[in-house]
Amino acid sequence: MNYLAHIYLSGNNKEIAIGNFISDSVRGNKYKSFPKEIQKGILLHREIDTFTDAHEIFRKSTKRLHKNYGHYSGVIVDIFYDHFLAKNWENYSDIPLEEFTTSFYKVLDANFDILPQRVQHLMPYLVKDNWLLNYASIEGISRVLQGMSRRTKYNSNMNLATRELKKYNDLFENEFRLFFKELIEFSNAKLKEINQKL
Repeated sequence: MNYLAHIYLSGNNKEIAIGNFISDSVRGNKYKSFPKEIQKGILLHREIDTFTDAHEIFRKSTKRLHKNYGHYSGVIVDIFYDHFLAKNWENYSDIPLEEFTTSFYKVLDANFDILPQRVQHLMPYLVKDNWLLNYASIEGISRVLQGMSRRTKYNSNMNLATRELKKYNDLFENEFRLFFKELIEFSNAKLKEINQKL
């Protein structure tokens, strides 16, 4: 899953949301240098990624892209699933998406000093272009994929992936709905487990 889903799955805890958001920039045991609640978010993020990558529905979605995008297929599906979460946000939250994203940007800003350097560099672009809100539109997803394609070492062609998003939209959306229902249950259970351990 991508940024929006990880933040959403943090259970309305601001510190856990920060950890869940920054996790990809925190290697190995370095998570232990962060405050306890942020540690929980980092660990939750890792559990979500492991669950997602192994799930048969997620793999079915990635298989549809594999011919054209190879090992970048999983990254693309992560973004597609965030798109469907944003697009159907009212089914998952009583807080409007714009309010939710604005609130999270404020949380990041208030905790800027403890963010990993990579995330500090990313933040101005995230906020200025309002990535989290713009996931809701195909145009927004297209801009995200173009940006990611520019940053890859090899010619990933990720910038072209909205073709498949449009062509197989109903299939991807149905897979997202089925998968995300299971992911919410998994994340809630895993967060309780992490809370008991830390």
